[in-house]
Amino acid sequence: MTSFHLEEAEIEKQLINDTDSDCGTEESESCEQTTGSESEVDEDPSSSMATWGPPAQHGTRVVNNYSGGAVGLNINEAPHVNKDSTTFCVFMLYFAGIIRLLVEETNRYCHQYLDRLQDGPSPRPDVIDSEMFQFLEIIIQMGHDIRDRLKDYCSTAEQFATPFYSNTMKRDRFLHILRFLHSADSNTETDRNADNYDRLWKIRTIFDTLNHSYEKCYNPSENLAIDEIIFKFKGRVVFRQYIPKKHKRFGIKTFKICDAAGYTYDMKVYLGKDRTRADQDVTATHATVRDLCRRNEDVGHKLYMENFFSSPHLFDKLMTKDITCCGTVRPNRKCLPDDFRRRQFRLNKGDIRVRVRWNLTALVSKNKREVNVLTIMRCPPAEGSFCDEHGNAIKPAIVVDYNKYMGYVDKADRMAKSYSISGRTWKWTNKLFFHLLDLIILNSNHWPTSSNKRLRCRVCSSRGKRSYIRTKCTKCDIGLCNS
Repeated sequence: MTSFHLEEAEIEKQLINDTDSDCGTEESESCEQTTGSESEVDEDPSSSMATWGPPAQHGTRVVNNYSGGAVGLNINEAPHVNKDSTTFCVFMLYFAGIIRLLVEETNRYCHQYLDRLQDGPSPRPDVIDSEMFQFLEIIIQMGHDIRDRLKDYCSTAEQFATPFYSNTMKRDRFLHILRFLHSADSNTETDRNADNYDRLWKIRTIFDTLNHSYEKCYNPSENLAIDEIIFKFKGRVVFRQYIPKKHKRFGIKTFKICDAAGYTYDMKVYLGKDRTRADQDVTATHATVRDLCRRNEDVGHKLYMENFFSSPHLFDKLMTKDITCCGTVRPNRKCLPDDFRRRQFRLNKGDIRVRVRWNLTALVSKNKREVNVLTIMRCPPAEGSFCDEHGNAIKPAIVVDYNKYMGYVDKADRMAKSYSISGRTWKWTNKLFFHLLDLIILNSNHWPTSSNKRLRCRVCSSRGKRSYIRTKCTKCDIGLCNS
C-alpha cells in the first residue's frame, strides 16, 4: 500500500475517532450525533480553508445537545406571574420601566420648547402616568379603527362619532402628548460626525430596555429563525430603506430573531453602514447575526436564516458558540465549493449534488429552480435524482426543515400587523416606538396566562378564543373579547 493510501486511511480513522459513534448506526435515526458540555469536538483550526469533497468522505455528524430551559415564562424573573395572571400583568413586566421615562422626557421636551419661545403659549399641566396610559390606550384602539385624519377620531359627525375617544381623553390633551412625546433628553445628542454617533439615540434607552426584558423573562424554543422585516415609513430619515421586492417598499428595516411561537427574542434596527467596523475583517451581515445571537450561546440552539446572512465562515464561528445553523446560501459566497461558485452543475428536476467539509454540508437541489443550502444539522443526503411515481421532485430533509422553521419572523410580523398602530404624519421616532408597542403586546400574549381562555364578546355575547390582546370578535367584528 502506498504512502498516499496510508495517509488517507489515517485521516478516515481520525475522523471516526473524533466522535463517540457513527451516524449510520441503528440507534441514530436522524443521522445526528450529539455531544454534551463535557465532550467537545476537536475542530481543525483551519477548517474554514479545508477542502470540500463528496459526502462519502465524511460519515459522521456532530451537533449540540439543547440544554435550555422549558419554553415560556422564566419563573425566576417573574415569580408573581402565573397562569391566572392577566395579560396586563405580563405587559407591565416589559413596560413598567418605560412609562416613567416617557412621562419625564415628554415633560422635559415640552418645557425646553416653551423656554425657546419669547411669547409662547402658557404652559400646560405636566403629563402624569395615568394620562400616558390613557394616551396609549387611544393609540392602541386606533389600530382597530383606521381613519384618514386624526381629527376624524374626535369628530361629532354621525358617520364618525365614537364616544370612546372623547370620554378617555380630551382632543387637545391627546394632541399635546402626541406632539411632545419623547424618550430622551434632546440636549444629550452627540456630534453627528463622530465615529461612535448613534443614529438611534432618541429611542435607544427604550430599545435596549425591551431587548433586555425579552431575554430575561422568557425562555425561547430550541429552533430559532433570524430574518429582516420592514415597517412602512415614507418620512425623512437617513436610514430609511427601499426594498422593491417587499410589499411595503419604503420603511425602516429591522433584524429580528424569533422562536416557534413568534416571540421576538431580540432585534436590531438597520442604521446604515457601521463606521466602527470599517477596518475590521467582519462583514456587516456576520456582525448582525453575531450580535443577535449573543444571548443564545452555549445552550445548543438551532438557527435558521436566509441567503442574505448565510456563509461558511459565519456557520463555523457560531458552531464554536454551540449554535448549529441551516440556511439557503448564495452560490458566490466565499469559501463555498468551487463547482458551486462556478455553477458547473446542469441539474434536472429532482437532482441533488452535495459537498461536505467537516461538519458543514453544502447542497444544491432542483425542483422548479435550483436551491443552494448550507447546514450543520443533518448528515449529508445522497447524490442523485429523486422523484416520486408522479415525477415530482422529492425534497431533501434539510430543505424540509428549512421550510418548516424559517417562517418564525414572518409569523411574528403578520401577527403584529394584524391590528397595528398606524399614522402617516408621525415622526420616525414615534413610528418606531409604536411598532415596539405592538411587539410588547404581542410578546405579552405568548405567555401561558388566562388571556388564552375562551372569552365572551361584550357586544354579541358569543365566545371565542383570542391569540393575542387585540383580536376582535369573529362574529360581529366589532366588540373586543373581554373577560
